[in-house]
Amino acid sequence: MTITGWLQTLLFFALVLALTKPVGSYLFRVFEADTQPLPRLLGPVERALLRLGGVDREREQTWGQYTVALLAFSLLGVLILYVLQRLQHVLPFNPQGLPAVGPELAFNTAASFVANTNWQSYAGESTMSYATQMVGLTWQNFVSAAAGLGVALALARGLTRRPGPEGRKTLGNFWVDLVRGTLYVLLPLSFVAALFFVSQGVLQNLAPYHEVTTVEGVKQTLAFGPVASQEAIKMLGTNGGGFFNANSAHPFENP
Repeated sequence: MTITGWLQTLLFFALVLALTKPVGSYLFRVFEADTQPLPRLLGPVERALLRLGGVDREREQTWGQYTVALLAFSLLGVLILYVLQRLQHVLPFNPQGLPAVGPELAFNTAASFVANTNWQSYAGESTMSYATQMVGLTWQNFVSAAAGLGVALALARGLTRRPGPEGRKTLGNFWVDLVRGTLYVLLPLSFVAALFFVSQGVLQNLAPYHEVTTVEGVKQTLAFGPVASQEAIKMLGTNGGGFFNANSAHPFENP
């Protein structure tokens, strides 16, 4: 390894060590403390979402209940994302008039994004409408990452907590962990990252594709779309599915 490589590695580990305590303290406050960050701004949103879902945030779940909630949410996510892809040709935000995604590819993409593996076996700019990219794929980039946070939290609680008076060990509440992970962690960071990406030239619009003539006189179609908002959570949630076929190698996604 070169000297530059060693310096980059040392810098990376130094940043990880420097961020460990402040990030860990923030996550503890989000998931374990009695009062979450920005209670006046985000607290009402959290309570409204949990109330809408009929969730009692004070009621914790056993490992079985937590697992059932996780699997039920994931199965519902697969179904919704599959249907969204199959019906994208009749839904709004499809300025290019892209056809419905085939059943095999739609199922593969839905299962992959819900499982947070995000296997992109398609060319995004010629396969997925803006509605599918925003409502389907970007949404799953958020909630699948939040669900992964919940699983890690449940594991940590299972290793550190003792059984209660009734001999039952609870691991938190999946729905509370899901909402808090999205609302207090992923959304704020993604919002800031998306604004930064836009300032650097990453696309963020709903305009139809543009056809231009190159200096060689060849016609070329430039794909547009809501790229920055998806790129932010893609990088933050370690998701693999980008807006374009070339993913982060595309200049509109990574200037």
